Amino acid sequence: MSGSATTMFFNELFDAASGQYKSYINGKWLRSCSNKVVTIMNPSTREEQAKVQACTREEIDEAYEGCAKAQEVWRQVPLWKRAEALRKVAGILREQRETIADCLVSEVAKAKKDSLSEVDRSADLIEYCAEEGLRLLSKGDFLTSDAFKGTERNKLCLSSRIPLGTVLCIPPFNYPVNLCVSKIAPALIAGNAVLVKPPTQGAVAGLHLAQCFDKAGDVFPKGLVNFVTVKASENGDYMAQHPGNDCLSFTGGDVGLSLAKKVGMIPIQMELGGKDACIVCEDADLDLAAKHIVKGGFSYSGQRCTAVKIVLVHESVADALCEKVLAGVQKLTVGMPEDNKNITPVISEQSANFIEGLVLDAKQKGAKFLTEYKREGNLIWPTLLDRVRPDMDIAWEEPFGPVVPIMRVTGADEAVAHANKSRLALQACVFTKDVDNAIRLSDAVRAGTVQINGAPARGPDHFPFQGFRDSGIGSQGIVNSIGMMTKTKTTVINLPTPSYTV
Repeated sequence: MSGSATTMFFNELFDAASGQYKSYINGKWLRSCSNKVVTIMNPSTREEQAKVQACTREEIDEAYEGCAKAQEVWRQVPLWKRAEALRKVAGILREQRETIADCLVSEVAKAKKDSLSEVDRSADLIEYCAEEGLRLLSKGDFLTSDAFKGTERNKLCLSSRIPLGTVLCIPPFNYPVNLCVSKIAPALIAGNAVLVKPPTQGAVAGLHLAQCFDKAGDVFPKGLVNFVTVKASENGDYMAQHPGNDCLSFTGGDVGLSLAKKVGMIPIQMELGGKDACIVCEDADLDLAAKHIVKGGFSYSGQRCTAVKIVLVHESVADALCEKVLAGVQKLTVGMPEDNKNITPVISEQSANFIEGLVLDAKQKGAKFLTEYKREGNLIWPTLLDRVRPDMDIAWEEPFGPVVPIMRVTGADEAVAHANKSRLALQACVFTKDVDNAIRLSDAVRAGTVQINGAPARGPDHFPFQGFRDSGIGSQGIVNSIGMMTKTKTTVINLPTPSYTV
């Protein structure tokens, strides 16, 4: 598709007269009657990038009403047709990969190549979800009553999975497309409606994703998929507590802790960040560990929930590991996302200030800087700290930036103890050549996932993905998401009690 055709393709969602993007409610692109907007800043230039609608509570109510009506139709659509509809969206998404990737570059300062990869991965996820949904949801259970002691063979139980209703999807800024479709696709294949509240940074990319669903045509009932932009401080809680919600899937920060207490008796799926520990044992392959620490700690400038957030290395190999990690860090390029640099500006000045506060606290308390700390606006150069101690804030806090602290430990047990003290327990990783030790440490570390000889990572998207403690509730991954977004329905057929003689 040509550039001009791409622009025309998306004309509906942008009001050129006001310079504002519209919300997508009940199959229509609308400006809010609030006459208020949410401003999106470009993290690289720190200038205004776009304006989206600040929708009212009445408009939110309309979206939920549309979801409820459309879901009654959608739940009766044959499963194979739902799968075909999702495949169609995946195809449109691939056609629009350049346009959506450009939004990610300007909205969240993600390198262009990584932005394209996110869009491609999202299309792959939608297609996989369509296929997996066909397999999972076409199955049921058949039980007979006489398996239970004292009962006769006079009851037949048919069990299947049915949709919940409306799923509220709240993705984060760092993967506003991929972590949006990871919620939408399971919900839709299961027969649910979805209401999406895009993140502020990443909202325009989210609205372009909405256009892909819109352009899929009448394969989706109007109102089945809604993208509603709001001022979170005004209407975030209103959406989360709305009686129209039958499920909440949220990825983000600590705000999820408060939301979890407010949403009531509906299924909740939350991923709230991590302080992902990397344990490097005395017998580890240090070249392998260093490679994964650099990639795991600094990809997308460390703004990943699965980034390496602290390295816990045996003191006997710490010097050698530091040398190898430093060599890798020095090869990283720093600059603007459109130039495909490894390190790009972090999402906001507030985030940059928080990261800087952690770095300066470590400096004041005696951490050894293996790299010079440097910052220009929201751009922070990759920072590698050695001899971090438990009394430093960065030993516990999640920087969500290009900073990797290294703590020296006397043994694996000390490393495990530190990792298990953290309130955040999303993932961890262990580097060792001893398979028995790897399994022992995996069992000892209380985190949602433990990677052996590899950096923490969310994907592949069909793997289970979950956190312990303050890192989350429920489990993600395509199979688990479909399971959470459905519930078991049983039909019991009562038969005459058979007469028999023994």
